[in-house]
Amino acid sequence: MLSRLFKRPEDRQAEQEKVQESLTKTRRGLFSQIGGLFQANELTDETWDDLETLLIQADVGGETSAKLVERMRKRVQALGVKRASDAQAIFEQELIRLLDEHRPPKDDMERLLTIIMVVGVNGSGKTTTIGKLARLYKQAGYKVVIAAADTFRAAAIEQLVIWGERAGVEVISQGSGADPGAVVYDAIRACQETRRADVLLIDTAGRLHTKYNLMKELEKVRNVCATRVHKAPHEVLLVLDANTGQNAIPQAKHFKEATQLTGVVLTKLDGTAKGGVVFAIGEELALPVRFVGTGEKITDLAEFSAEAFVAGLFEK
Repeated sequence: MLSRLFKRPEDRQAEQEKVQESLTKTRRGLFSQIGGLFQANELTDETWDDLETLLIQADVGGETSAKLVERMRKRVQALGVKRASDAQAIFEQELIRLLDEHRPPKDDMERLLTIIMVVGVNGSGKTTTIGKLARLYKQAGYKVVIAAADTFRAAAIEQLVIWGERAGVEVISQGSGADPGAVVYDAIRACQETRRADVLLIDTAGRLHTKYNLMKELEKVRNVCATRVHKAPHEVLLVLDANTGQNAIPQAKHFKEATQLTGVVLTKLDGTAKGGVVFAIGEELALPVRFVGTGEKITDLAEFSAEAFVAGLFEK
């Protein structure tokens, strides 16, 4: 992640409050029942069984849920905790710890051009996310250009141009049916020679992940980046719709194999009760969640904070 995304403390606070607000459906769903477990008088074997069951139902995933519960049991035993109410703070600490295990190192590398590929299936919110990212980086003081390399859908280019206008950044395209690799090649050259851009965001095709040709096309785009800019692309962000819950995991694995993902953007968090999938993404894919979409406006994108996310899962 680019390091220069400084915000005023009050802006960052407002952003994280929006994340917590977007978790309303998740919080009022199964996580309210999880919170209820910790209101009991004492911890029993049944408490642990119920906790694991609820975590699985909350889209945390079987393996991840089992790992969390095992960690909890060991810490509770080591600390001599008997009352369920005293265990909730430990549980929240373990959730944060799980998310922080895959936190990316800070990117302080100075480079003339940072290239960020954005991938994901159609309907995940990919185009919208690119517009939001463009605005975010521009607000941080970077000069941003977008490459419209999803040339399989004419509507994708038109939508991207609209979001580029909203963000106040230029979109480079060649029209429907053009070679995506050629679009990216020209966009990189323009960024280097005439636009003097700091950040290039690349939109990519979003056909179903089971399509072999899509994955090969993504590999081609990646290779074009690598031949033109040192160690590019520097980020490959996968956009996932939070509504898909556990179904997002196999989808993400396909993209990870083809494009060497560096992180995930979880969209539509405000419209689902399946926010628990964040924990499965980190544990099963070894990928950090970098951003979360909290609404439909161009300002509704927040940098991911494990502490703010976990706080938003429980009524305080």
